[in-house]
Amino acid sequence: MNHQFQFKNSCALITGASSGLGAEFARQLAPHASTLILVARRGEVLEELKKELMLKNASLVVHVRNVDLASAIAREELAAWIKEESLPLNFLINNAGLGDLGDFGAAQWDRLEPILTINITALTHLTYLLLPILRGHTPSALLNVGSVAGFFPLPYNAVYAASKAYVKNFSEALSIEEEEYGVVVTLLSPGPVPTPFFEIASRPGEKNMATSRVPQALITSAGEVVTTALYGLLAHRVSVIPNRNLRIAMKLCSMLPRKILNFFVPR
Repeated sequence: MNHQFQFKNSCALITGASSGLGAEFARQLAPHASTLILVARRGEVLEELKKELMLKNASLVVHVRNVDLASAIAREELAAWIKEESLPLNFLINNAGLGDLGDFGAAQWDRLEPILTINITALTHLTYLLLPILRGHTPSALLNVGSVAGFFPLPYNAVYAASKAYVKNFSEALSIEEEEYGVVVTLLSPGPVPTPFFEIASRPGEKNMATSRVPQALITSAGEVVTTALYGLLAHRVSVIPNRNLRIAMKLCSMLPRKILNFFVPR
């Protein structure tokens, strides 16, 4: 790579930008980027975020795109719009994701199928569509939001954990492939973060399983997650786990035999 990727004057696209980590990425990048493309289904929420960002950053250009990433046609239209507008996209953050917490056998398929569509298919397809643009505006970067759940089979979170295992392996493979093209690829794997994600993932009538069974020391704020991720990307780190205690716990877990590890898995 001839030049180091920087956030200054970057053109970044953030999926799932209406809340949680996506909105936090937008807020932290806004003082540095020249252009932000905010993508989510809730257009009215994106418009409010746009107003907030532009009020604090007068020179920032913000595009709001109300896109249902579950639709292949919508994903293709988004990529076509970027090309038509000749936007110099050099930073893609695949943040959008869904989950479902609970027993797999008792799940509703209409809750499980969108997880596979958004977490795997949409992420892969959008990367496929936009990677040529990233390669054309190097130095550039791709940040995929995974989860520590993707490192292990996780009961009562089976489909989500499996989908994030895909994101992990996909990202690590791309980091090798894209090095010669000048595209930095980083996998962000947070643990529990207090965002609306877990409220949506929890089934009606059930308590928030993600935070109720996890020690407070392993929970990380959205701000800290994003800051750590961005610094990790600038350092060309392939994998970022944004919590020191969680990194230690993950290291210990990786050394335990499966039979022993199963005793510590939340049930």
